Amino acid sequence: MPDTHAPALLDRLAAILGPRGLLTEAADIAPHLVDWRNLYQGASPAVARPGSVEEVAAVVRLCAETRTPLVPQGGNTSMVAGATPDATGRTIVLSLARLNRIRDLDPADMTMTAEAGVVLKAAQDAAAEAGCLFPLSLGAEGTATIGGVLSTNAGGNTTVRYGNARELMLGIEAVLPDGSVWNGLRRLRKDNTGYALRHLLVGAEGTLGVITAAVLRLFPRPNDTATAFCAVADEDAALALFRRFRGRDEAAVRAFEYMSGAGVDLAVKHIEGVALPLGARADHYVLVDLASPRPDAGLRGMAEAVLEEAFEAGEVLDATLADSDAAAKRLWRIREEHPEAQKREGASVKNDVSVPVSKVPEMIRRCSAALVALIPGSRPVPFGHIGDGNIHMNLEQPEGMDPAAFLARSHDIMDCVNAIVRDLGGSFSAEHGIGRLKTDMMESWRGGPELAAMRAIKSALDPLGIMNPGKVLP
Repeated sequence: MPDTHAPALLDRLAAILGPRGLLTEAADIAPHLVDWRNLYQGASPAVARPGSVEEVAAVVRLCAETRTPLVPQGGNTSMVAGATPDATGRTIVLSLARLNRIRDLDPADMTMTAEAGVVLKAAQDAAAEAGCLFPLSLGAEGTATIGGVLSTNAGGNTTVRYGNARELMLGIEAVLPDGSVWNGLRRLRKDNTGYALRHLLVGAEGTLGVITAAVLRLFPRPNDTATAFCAVADEDAALALFRRFRGRDEAAVRAFEYMSGAGVDLAVKHIEGVALPLGARADHYVLVDLASPRPDAGLRGMAEAVLEEAFEAGEVLDATLADSDAAAKRLWRIREEHPEAQKREGASVKNDVSVPVSKVPEMIRRCSAALVALIPGSRPVPFGHIGDGNIHMNLEQPEGMDPAAFLARSHDIMDCVNAIVRDLGGSFSAEHGIGRLKTDMMESWRGGPELAAMRAIKSALDPLGIMNPGKVLP
């Protein structure tokens, strides 16, 4: 239930934010209280929607004064419930949706300054209109926001070429837990002046402050591209093909994605307009995406040559090269619709893990066998970014099994995968973060001096513990 001070708190919030800036009706608040995967249901007396950095700061100062917990929220697409309030009803949701301006875009500097509420797709489009590229790309880019992808250090499809969100950020503006505004919007490639505070906030999932704007790196827009969808012999063949492309021209490999036959089958089954572009079904596929700013890069010819070598080596069984942008988008859609297809098929447990790139084939095989042994009839659906070692080792419920009974085994499933990932020198969270879902894993994976340092940082910056409580730290 809300605190006894809630009515007075709401009145003060309304005075700060005005009629557009505060949601108090149950129907308006409801979409902000559940995570994308419908795993957690929270409660809140209100959603604050500030329209400026000054209003964000005023809201945070008020919450600090009244010791009211605060959950920053962007597009609410977290896979680990990182932006979902708890069920106490005390927590205010702080939506950054109205901070949606692109403040500056400089093609000479190759930078964009965007507010936290700018949708990722809008940032991509603005860069393209200026003849540039903002390369961060992920399935939720039509909903996810700049503040959210930075707060979670999102990865996505092009990490193999451009890095995670952290590598695409030069400067940060943020409201700290006491309500002070830190303006670190520097457009510098080199700035060696003490602790890199911006990197504390990127990946902190809103537990150390509220990102309100950022300076983002831009890149030359591609002038030559090639996209191929390939059936490969097995997981080792998928990795061998990646090495072939990387060895031919590492800078041209924009994305390299692995998909299991089971995952592609579900996309074809459930997603209208998705079809297998090859003559016969296979158990393993890869999507190869090449790009270069040079118009004479000859990427299609390079792709044909590499695929021919791979055919002769027995690594590639069949392949198709997109002959247009529309065809490339159709190939990409097979990969991008994997999460939605799994959702429509039934209950699934998601494992966002990473291992050294060389260990990906072994990880997929060992985890798949262990998961089927754990829950007979379950269906492993591994897919993802083999080029950077990040595979979503997901498990679909057995056909006919009660979804609730299957989801009750979630932690058994995650423990099963994580034991193998740990043995291979990997991580239990590659790009989704910790949120509420994985806090219990932090002690065993990051305990000792590493976790102690994280707690010390949290205590120093947020001594009242009001910023996104219950996330990241156990």
